[in-house]
Amino acid sequence: MAEMQPIEREWLEQYRRGDLEALGKLVEQYRRPLFSFILKMTEGRGDPEEVFQETWIRAIRNLDRFDDQNLLGWLFRIAHNLVIDRARKLRPEVRPELRTGQSATTWFDQVPGGGAGPATVAADNDLGKRISAAVERLPPEQREVFLLRMDSDMSFKDIAKVQGVSINTALARMHYAVRKLREMLKDTYEKL
Repeated sequence: MAEMQPIEREWLEQYRRGDLEALGKLVEQYRRPLFSFILKMTEGRGDPEEVFQETWIRAIRNLDRFDDQNLLGWLFRIAHNLVIDRARKLRPEVRPELRTGQSATTWFDQVPGGGAGPATVAADNDLGKRISAAVERLPPEQREVFLLRMDSDMSFKDIAKVQGVSINTALARMHYAVRKLREMLKDTYEKL
C-alpha cells in the first residue's frame, strides 16, 4: 500500500482544482481501511466516526504538505495523532450497568452493532474472538503496528512513518507483539 494508484492521483488533482466529487471518491476509496484502523485503535471508546471526519478535515487543511506519494499512509498518520491526543485527554468512561438475568452488562453491550451481517457474525468464531481479545491486550504501540501490518498490509517503512519511529523500532514492536500474542494464545495454539 505504498504509492497511490493513478486514479487516486487523478481524483486528488481534480479536488485540488475544485472538484468536490473527486474528494468524495477519495473518501470512499479509503473509508474501509482508515475507519477500521480508527475503530480498532480507539477500542470502542469515543466516537470513531468523529475521528474519521477530523482526520479528513486535517488532511484537507494541510493538503499542501502532502508529498503525493502515499495518501492512505498520511491519513493513518493523522488518525494516529488524533487517537493519541484524544487518549491523553479522555477520562475513563462510566458505563451504566443493566441487570439481565444473572449477569450485569453495560447498555453498550446491548446495542446492536452496525454493518455486521449474518455471514460476518457466523464467521466470528471462538478463535477469532480469542485473537481479537489478545490483540486488544497488547500495548498500544505494538497493537498499532500489528493492526497496520495485518489489517492494512502496510510496509514497515510506512508503519514507521505513521508512528514517527525508525523502521527497526517498528519491526521490534511487531516482533514483541507476535511474541506476546503467542504467549497469550499458547493454550489455544496447542489445541490446534
